[in-house]
Amino acid sequence: MVAFWILAPIMVIAALGILFVRKAVHAALLLAVVMMSLAVLYLALEAPFLFAVQIIVYTGAILMLFLFVLMLVGVDASDSVVETIRGQRAFAIAGGVGLGVLLVTGLGQITLGTAVGLDDANAPGNIQALANILFSRYVFAFETTSALLITAAVGAMVLAHRERLTPKAGQPERAAQRMQDYAEKGAHLGPLPPPGVYARHNAVDTPALLPDGTAAESSVSRVLAARGTVRSAPALADDIEEIEHQIGWAPHAGRDAAPPASTTEEAPATGGEH
Repeated sequence: MVAFWILAPIMVIAALGILFVRKAVHAALLLAVVMMSLAVLYLALEAPFLFAVQIIVYTGAILMLFLFVLMLVGVDASDSVVETIRGQRAFAIAGGVGLGVLLVTGLGQITLGTAVGLDDANAPGNIQALANILFSRYVFAFETTSALLITAAVGAMVLAHRERLTPKAGQPERAAQRMQDYAEKGAHLGPLPPPGVYARHNAVDTPALLPDGTAAESSVSRVLAARGTVRSAPALADDIEEIEHQIGWAPHAGRDAAPPASTTEEAPATGGEH
């Protein structure tokens, strides 16, 4: 009872938060709070199998699937408030009020007392007793529910399947299309140069250099270009001498120092010369 009075307010507040929060990610996290609290209640009622199923299946699998869908759809994606069926909002409100009245009426007619029979039911073990009841007395309902879930899964795949209206393009067709795009639009035939090619720094924000030394704008991400964080290799090269002068560095050997050694061999000195 102590666990119930502690977790029940948390579950009610989290359930109400699911209805009133604006972001779907927050709703999914609040749903996780409700599921984990329910799992703790199962454990307090000496139902370890339902506790494990609630954590592994519902919280660990189904809820993670919800989060993956939200990641694919987008956190900032807003739902349309346009009613596709006339009067659906009024029917939804009426149905919710009716369901609430039914639950309040049903809960008001029951009496709460000490649970009995759990020790006898769990005498051979909770999992063994649950399997005995599930596959003997309720086997028809269990198999019917399984068939319903399989049918729903197959129906979802059929509804999500899209027929290909045009034949799949092969390698020759793609090559011909690239040549056509190059002739009509001037699109690049091959892959774009990666960042940092022939530049002083090999980084994602450093554009590649073309044969004439200019920067290839298509080699860096458009996001970095929009943020203004793209580094220009020629501009950095022009600032090297100024930076060296400020910090007092000596000139580079071979560039501003002595000229490179000659490769011409000198004749050895003879003994007759003084």
